[in-house]
Amino acid sequence: MTDPKAIQPSELDQLPDRDPEETAEWQASLDAVAKAAGPHRAAYLMRRTLERAEGAGIALPRLLETDYVNTIPTAAEPAVDGDEAMESRITAWNRWNAAAMVSRGSKYGVGGHIATFASAAWLYETGFNHFFRGKEGDGSGDQLYIQGHASPGIYARAFLDGRLTEAHLDNFRREAGGDGLPSYPHPRRLPWLWEFPTVSMGLGPISAIYQARFNRYLTSRGIKDLSNSHVWAFLGDGEMDEPESTTALTLASREGLDNLTFVVNCNLQRLDGPVRANFKIVQELEAQFRGAGWNVIKTLWGTAWDELFRLDTTGALVRRLREVPDAQVQTYQTRDAAYIREDFFGKDPALVEMAKLLSDDKIVECFQFSRGGHEARKVYAAYRAALSHTGAPTVILAQTVKGHTLGDGFASKNANHQMKKLSADEFKAMRDRLELPIKDSDFVDGQVPYGHPGADSPEVRYLQERRAALGGPAPARRVHPVAPLPAPAEKAFTAFDKGSGSQNVATTMAFVRLVKDLVRDKETGKRWVPIVPDEARTFGMESLFPSLGIYSPKGQTYEPVDRDQLMYYKEATNGQILNEGITEAGSMADFIAASTSYATHGEPMIPFYIFYSMFGWQRTADQMWQLGDQLGRGFLVGATAGRTTLTGEGLQHADGHSPVIAATNPAALSYDPAFAYEIATIVKDGLRRMYGEAAPGEDQDVFYYLTVYNEPLPQPAKPSAAGIDEGILKGLYRFNTAESAGLAPAADAARIQLLGSGTAIHWALKAQRLLAEEWGVAADVWSATSWTELRRDALEADAALLRGEERVPYVRQALQGAEGPVLAVSDYMRQVPDQIAQWVEQDYSSLGADGFGLSETREAARRHFGVDAESIVVAALAQLARRGEVQVTAVKEARERYGL
Repeated sequence: MTDPKAIQPSELDQLPDRDPEETAEWQASLDAVAKAAGPHRAAYLMRRTLERAEGAGIALPRLLETDYVNTIPTAAEPAVDGDEAMESRITAWNRWNAAAMVSRGSKYGVGGHIATFASAAWLYETGFNHFFRGKEGDGSGDQLYIQGHASPGIYARAFLDGRLTEAHLDNFRREAGGDGLPSYPHPRRLPWLWEFPTVSMGLGPISAIYQARFNRYLTSRGIKDLSNSHVWAFLGDGEMDEPESTTALTLASREGLDNLTFVVNCNLQRLDGPVRANFKIVQELEAQFRGAGWNVIKTLWGTAWDELFRLDTTGALVRRLREVPDAQVQTYQTRDAAYIREDFFGKDPALVEMAKLLSDDKIVECFQFSRGGHEARKVYAAYRAALSHTGAPTVILAQTVKGHTLGDGFASKNANHQMKKLSADEFKAMRDRLELPIKDSDFVDGQVPYGHPGADSPEVRYLQERRAALGGPAPARRVHPVAPLPAPAEKAFTAFDKGSGSQNVATTMAFVRLVKDLVRDKETGKRWVPIVPDEARTFGMESLFPSLGIYSPKGQTYEPVDRDQLMYYKEATNGQILNEGITEAGSMADFIAASTSYATHGEPMIPFYIFYSMFGWQRTADQMWQLGDQLGRGFLVGATAGRTTLTGEGLQHADGHSPVIAATNPAALSYDPAFAYEIATIVKDGLRRMYGEAAPGEDQDVFYYLTVYNEPLPQPAKPSAAGIDEGILKGLYRFNTAESAGLAPAADAARIQLLGSGTAIHWALKAQRLLAEEWGVAADVWSATSWTELRRDALEADAALLRGEERVPYVRQALQGAEGPVLAVSDYMRQVPDQIAQWVEQDYSSLGADGFGLSETREAARRHFGVDAESIVVAALAQLARRGEVQVTAVKEARERYGL
């Protein structure tokens, strides 16, 4: 191996050395320091030199890690603008009630988490008292992403300020009675309090980033000035292992989102044990965020450590703190001073001497209680620094103790995430520790009481005054009254009624054409938010680039290579399109922010997110559940849909199941339209329902999922029969009969009903002709625009029957009197059309594309799965043969004729 000392600078750097002699002198100086004062001193000087260079703006790679100490030294901390003693009492009450709520609920076995809020109490209290803007002031206030497991502490504070009662707290995690509180932040369950769902873990961080980015988008487009809104995301250090937690860090720094602050509660524990047992999670996160371009503030040690750092004249303490792994730090939390003296201080002679100057009480105080995240002054300094930093987002890494103040049985114990209660004696010890005026006699039958200083107490008045000064209660969700958006001009929706004639048009293209017309609408056009994950050209959306522009906070700082073309790539600061690159998770986070803007900012926006259908629900279904929880509104569009329509792409691209997953989301209205006019009808009604005048009892807090296809086919004219629109929206209507299709069946011909959705209706129409012309069978063809909506309607009818109400499901009404059996087919697995099977009175069977997809032509793939027109014919004949309506031999003959 080559000796590093023998490597010349020119071998390490492609830049020419203009003064090799000066370079050699610098290197010699470093060698001399290392020899005379040791490598630690040499390293110290290099780090300080690099920090000076960074501060002076000299272009050098950034230091990814700093020492394991506070970023803001004690001497530089600003005074807290408030009454620290009063805030300490408020925090004590919140700690008590959070623990009491979960403990009291444990008798019902509903669970809950105590230790997380115990570690993070000051992180929240400092923000609520000094920083978090409410929604009753100017603008939209701040957006708070609360760590899900800390929800008991937020409920406890709402109880203290009078927004919740004891009845609410006693129904924590028991919502069926009406006064219950959801386990975590769930807007759909508690829509006046929670704005953002943050469990599942990992969804909060990415959502916060795209929310901050969407705030800038609305400001840049002139929709609403949100320059005073700040996004705060409270996260756990274990949560940062989720890939969604860090997937968008570079977006935040690239776009300079200094309206965003992450607060990572580094209690060094995840659900089962240490986050980084043999390493240091704070250092790892610092390097990760610094490398991504974030401003990093470490708030690690409390004021008790000041004396130790003053005694550290050799740097031995800082070195030792940097090398001790996290799991050992947790062990110090549970051991006595003698153990800490030997294991921590005993590793270095300088530290041995330092320890001689420290009492046992001092050592215990430092290692078991004094963390930066537990002191209002430290947290206040970090928040103030974060808000004053410009040009980049900030992450605050606040070190805490999980289970702080709950007692030795909780603090830093590996099992504390699963520990749900304290004994009465443990609560009494906690009461004494927090200095709360709760009497032993308040413990009735051993049950811990809730505590409250009184509605007119100094604590409650102080709390409410601080919140009033900051713009009202927080967290809070407000849906501002806004006038329904006017319906776009009817022309945009009727453009497809006449069909496409001889022109072949894929339904993906039909949807894009519709949106292109809608964004031109003078009243509502600006409210459309087109979102695409780097596939706009795949979906034929490049025509929108020059007219709408692609949002970029920097505009377009270059001359695009296709500038001389009509549909050139145009970026603009006020661009309307969000083209996110190859990130479905990021695009969904965009969609969530836009779809809930009606509540977050009082500005209804109309997002549509178009994506490969296979990469939507399968990849980001958890975010779609989050979208439903957050009461989002808009259009998800699964393009290049189906298992057989995307020629040549194969298994990973062939979607045969997204409607199955979509059907599991109660907020998703899932449609599989076959024709352009159906798309127009669905979008028109979706705009009415979500953004216009909803019908009485109609839930506006829904979103639509439309599957559209890339197969160019003739688009028929819209039938003129009555009830077509109702059938499209409810999920089923008769497209034609054998007679209206001009097939002239015999009067006694066997008859069958063919139900098809999406592109499958074209195979059904071909099968209709084959059945009539080659087998003398009459077939009627139905367009099943939504198997899921048909099922939901039927489920509601079943529920009504249980209540004693007579109601017939729509699918049964629609098919009433239809002759013969029913055969359903789609480009998805049979489970999709089988959703309605139990409510169809006729004999029912189905065809579908079950199994993995494969690379093939459309025709070969459909034959492989048995869903092409000829396969439909054979299945129809077999169904009729079982009923004795055609000869059994016809089935065998058809199989042979069609090569099946």
